[in-house]
Amino acid sequence: QRTSFHRSHTLGFRNGYAFSQLPREGVGGETIFPNLLSQDQLDDLCTKGPTLTYGPAKKSPPPPFMPSYVAFDKQVLKFDAYFQEEVPTSAEEHYRIRQVGIYYYLEDDSMCVIEPVVKNSGLIQGKLMRRHRVPKNDQGDYYHWKDLNLATNITMYGRTYRLVDCDSFTKVFMESQGIVLNPPEQMVSDPYTEQRRTPVQKPIVPAGPDPLWQFLTYDTKVLRFYAIWDDTNHPFGDQHRCIIHYFLADDTVEVREVYSRNDGRDPFPVLMKRQRLPKTLAEKKMGFPSCVLEITNEEVLEWYSPRDFAIGKTITLLGRTFLIYDCDKFTQNFYREKFGVTDFQPLEISEKPFKKVPQVIPPHNGFGIPEDSLQNCLRLIPKRPQKDVIKMLENNLKVLRYQAALESPVPEDRNRRFILSYFLSDDTISIYEPPIRNSGIPGGKYLRRTRVAKPGSTPEDPIYFQPSDFTIGSTIEVFGHRFVITDADEYVLNYLERNAESFPATTLQSLRDHFRPRKAVKDTVNNDIPKQDLDDLIEEVQKELKLRHSYLNTRKFHEAFHQCDKDSSGIVDKGKFLDLCDRLEVPTSTILLKKV
Repeated sequence: QRTSFHRSHTLGFRNGYAFSQLPREGVGGETIFPNLLSQDQLDDLCTKGPTLTYGPAKKSPPPPFMPSYVAFDKQVLKFDAYFQEEVPTSAEEHYRIRQVGIYYYLEDDSMCVIEPVVKNSGLIQGKLMRRHRVPKNDQGDYYHWKDLNLATNITMYGRTYRLVDCDSFTKVFMESQGIVLNPPEQMVSDPYTEQRRTPVQKPIVPAGPDPLWQFLTYDTKVLRFYAIWDDTNHPFGDQHRCIIHYFLADDTVEVREVYSRNDGRDPFPVLMKRQRLPKTLAEKKMGFPSCVLEITNEEVLEWYSPRDFAIGKTITLLGRTFLIYDCDKFTQNFYREKFGVTDFQPLEISEKPFKKVPQVIPPHNGFGIPEDSLQNCLRLIPKRPQKDVIKMLENNLKVLRYQAALESPVPEDRNRRFILSYFLSDDTISIYEPPIRNSGIPGGKYLRRTRVAKPGSTPEDPIYFQPSDFTIGSTIEVFGHRFVITDADEYVLNYLERNAESFPATTLQSLRDHFRPRKAVKDTVNNDIPKQDLDDLIEEVQKELKLRHSYLNTRKFHEAFHQCDKDSSGIVDKGKFLDLCDRLEVPTSTILLKKV
């Protein structure tokens, strides 16, 4: 029934050494009586008489224990090395030699690689490999200081380093450990860096005064000339007024352009930067264009000097021709003292008259209205054409309506009738065809509201239809379709009579002649027959028709009477009226027909 079987602790460590001790408890925590000894233990005590009498002999103390991180604290082996790096992106160097220092820390066998930082080298330098234990092979071994020696190669992470030298501490430590170091080698330098360190050949200065004396004598002294650069021979060229500065300190020339207010040019500070300008170049045959090559001193036979600048002279600077017409007071005094020149009369510069190039308007491409498309030719960012707002407000909701027939050789189109609406607010025209039942033509909107130009007008200067062009019997051509005006609203006649001074007399007279018979019939009806008698007659006819006919096609009546009234006068002969009633089978009484 025992459940605990653990044994007591009998092995311990003191000062780094193991020692054993007697158990204090038995297995599972049983009590051990100290007097109960076995026979083997008693025999062992008998053989140890001296030990029992004098005690155990004292052992000599072991040497003091010192760990490696204390023994080799702050002790580092330093090796000078280099490695070769390929440079595939440069035409001047194919490889690069980089000098590094390899540090080996004895306290934990770690290593690191540090490259000295070179200013403006363009490379990522400093610590190339952080401090850690570097693996030696794939078997899990690490580099040890016994693997390092001079004049040998070591490979770390795919990069091979050549050890060429070490410091004095490293040499003493390796010799104390019984390692014979190889003789040191000379550090290899980078060929491209050595090439950069070679002194640059000084340019050959042309024969002349001492540059230092010239600088000390003429410093801050500048000759100023006023010139004009005529560029009118080129497209969009103009006459540019410029100031030419000649610096006496180093014989350099600078050209600045003079800008005026609202001249439309970007105010660049300098037209030609300050530089020495060649006057005469040596003849040199070459296949490569010289405009992209820098001019060396060997190619220049003569440079520009103060003798080449004078009022009235024309000089060419870097391909631009300048005419000097004036200079300042300091320049006049300099030429008077240096060269004896006394004539400084400025030239009068007359500006060439500006020739305005006529703008050519391209023909209309057919998209949109011509006024809208024209804005693309007048402005860089087109805007919508402006509308006459006052005209739109005065003539708002004023529409002139005309009846028109289609002039076509097709027989089916002869009986088609159209309503032509002219909107006075914006001079637009719309055409609508009333649908006719069983005609085979759907009818509806024939032309949306738009401005219609007269035939023969140009897209550059279109002439649109006006109300004066719509007379009774006139032919209107709308996008290739010809319409004949056959009728108009009475509002058209009233509007033209109110504004008779704005329309020709022929247009107004044609409308008056058209409406005269209709007006005469209306006046006759209103004057001869009283309105009450007419209303009674209409009511009596309607009762008669309802008694005799259950269904009456009134549309058939309208079409028959309109066919008889060919001139649209509103008058039908009595005989034709009786024949129509007989043909339409209207069996009314003879007395009622005579009244009608």
